[in-house]
Amino acid sequence: MDIVSRVLFAALSQSSTKPPDTRMSYHHQQHGTSSGSRTATRNFEFGRTHVVRPKGKHQATIVWLHGLGDNGSSASQLLESLSLPNIKWICPTAPTRPVALLGGFRCSAWFDVGEISEEGTDDWEGLDASAAHVANLLSTEPADVKLGIGGFSMGAATAIYSATCFALGKYANGNPYTVNLRAVVGLSGWLPGARVLRNKIERSNEAIRRAASLPILLCHGNSDDVVPYNYGEKSSRYLVLAGFRTVAFKSYEGLGHFTVPREMNEVCSWISARLGLDGSRS
Repeated sequence: MDIVSRVLFAALSQSSTKPPDTRMSYHHQQHGTSSGSRTATRNFEFGRTHVVRPKGKHQATIVWLHGLGDNGSSASQLLESLSLPNIKWICPTAPTRPVALLGGFRCSAWFDVGEISEEGTDDWEGLDASAAHVANLLSTEPADVKLGIGGFSMGAATAIYSATCFALGKYANGNPYTVNLRAVVGLSGWLPGARVLRNKIERSNEAIRRAASLPILLCHGNSDDVVPYNYGEKSSRYLVLAGFRTVAFKSYEGLGHFTVPREMNEVCSWISARLGLDGSRS
């Protein structure tokens, strides 16, 4: 058990709240190029970004976000093995920061979290900084390439939050969101700000139109003891109620807080269909 897991289990022994990530599926030494991003009030120094180049014609670019305590290198190892030759994967590493759920223990995290709860206070500043960092990574891609975001657990929460920013056309801080997303994938995650989303989107016809245009795939194991299954299911329902018309929710019998080949195969099929990838290696 790694140090993050040990601290998380210690936190669990003192609280009934489930943490976002106690098990990290992939751990490798970091390598690659550095990347950084800042906000107006707090500095967030992002870690290294790892890129998996397309093996075929470059038709899409997807930023993939790791879970709590993990890194971009781990994500790239998984994505490199997928049968999606036309996708360029960008795998950034979250800033190292104190996490309230861990009693202030510092680890890589896309935002701070004290609990996963509809009643909890979301770290909008941290979410905005990470969503803006992802958008910046996508902003330099060629105009004819389709753009998407995906992630696992806390990374999934950040990806889904980015989907809401796309629909609203802005971040929580009011700054404009300018990336044209074509697909979002969230594995074993949840939707930050779920209860207020519908009200925000219904205020704008443009937000309603954008929400309806963005396909989202959510996958969750029904034996997940870290991010409970019902959180994923509720997130799907809240997205649909808010106006996201193309939301697919896939459940996996007996799956805990990790990924399995069957799940990743279905993710590949969904992405290929939604982005119209031809599978060509030429």
